Amino acid sequence: MNVSGTCTAEMPYGYQPRFKGLYIATELIIAVLAIIGNFLVCLAVTRNKKLRTVTNYFLVSLAVADILVGLVAIPCAVLTDLGQPRHNLPLCLVMLSMLIVLTQSSILSMLAVAAERYMAILLPFQYQRVMSPGNARLALLLTWGLAAISGSVPLMDPQKLPADSDYCIFTCVVDMAYMVYFNFFCSFLMPLVAMFIIYGHIFLTVRHQIRRIAVARGTTEDMTTVGSGSTGTEDTGSSAAGATTGVGADMRTAEGTGHLKKCKIEVRAVEEPGIGSLIETETTTVFMKPGLRIASAGSTSSSSGPADPRPGESTRAKSNIRTCQELRKATSLFLVLFLFMVCWMPIHLINCILLLCPQCEVPMSITLAAILLSHANSALNPILYAYRMRSFRHTLVGMWRGMWSVRAKCQ
Repeated sequence: MNVSGTCTAEMPYGYQPRFKGLYIATELIIAVLAIIGNFLVCLAVTRNKKLRTVTNYFLVSLAVADILVGLVAIPCAVLTDLGQPRHNLPLCLVMLSMLIVLTQSSILSMLAVAAERYMAILLPFQYQRVMSPGNARLALLLTWGLAAISGSVPLMDPQKLPADSDYCIFTCVVDMAYMVYFNFFCSFLMPLVAMFIIYGHIFLTVRHQIRRIAVARGTTEDMTTVGSGSTGTEDTGSSAAGATTGVGADMRTAEGTGHLKKCKIEVRAVEEPGIGSLIETETTTVFMKPGLRIASAGSTSSSSGPADPRPGESTRAKSNIRTCQELRKATSLFLVLFLFMVCWMPIHLINCILLLCPQCEVPMSITLAAILLSHANSALNPILYAYRMRSFRHTLVGMWRGMWSVRAKCQ
């Protein structure tokens, strides 16, 4: 832990927190929540085969790191905050390095997720070849290996303790130059900037594509309206076209936010079986592109009816729905990244102050609050998954209902 003061035989002035019991109790609550929540995330992936995707492999890696934060890092942090262990520098260094390793693993896992989302959305044809399960496992091994190496640097070159000091105190044992220049600038800030650039490029590119589709859709709907009026055909395809004319007219007046709302409607069309066929037919008509000669797989007309006059619509609609799904997933993962930055930035800024401004004093209450916030990130990620990702939420709800049904049968 970081603290202003000198390393002496006694605990530095102001090091012992006034609300020591409250601080330790809060740390233990965060640890329990982190363990339970992230364990449920891992369990959901093992129970639901649909969740076993490359993206979720990296999220499971992030969840494992968060579980270890609750099991190992937080207890070690509480002990070192109390100056323990005494007279044992090697054990002290191992305990202090544990949280650094887990932090590095988390941010490298999120960087791998960002790269995977970039491939899935902007380079879909190369995705299956590059992001295979074998390559995903290799990337996981690489992230944990790099995290272990970068987080173990303090073990290789520990800062020498003063002769009159026998307490395990962060600022007395770990070199703050390493924490600021290597751990913060190189291992935290650079990957963070890279991920913001990746997600920004994804959002701008997808938004541009959605606007182009909306413009093309407007022209197509005008042609469809004229054609249906001249033939007077009343089959299911024409009914769907008529239904989507109003949708298209409304959407033509919408700007960027309106297009994102359309994406949400289309994603719900796939995930909600009760209305999936209806909305899929509508979006098929909306995103129809003339001139394509691909058989329509999503036509609602019967096989004995006339041929679909708008071939290729279903393929176009499914492609657009898939893009919207990927965009929603990228948005959720960006929120995970943003939450990670908000939780970990304060403690890194305190480290910078302690190194670059030695005469500046950081109040102990602020330091402890920053430590608690960084640890709380491990407990907040599962809540974000359950709130933003329907697949995780539905799986967790199903597991909960199944558990209660088994209890009811046993009784």
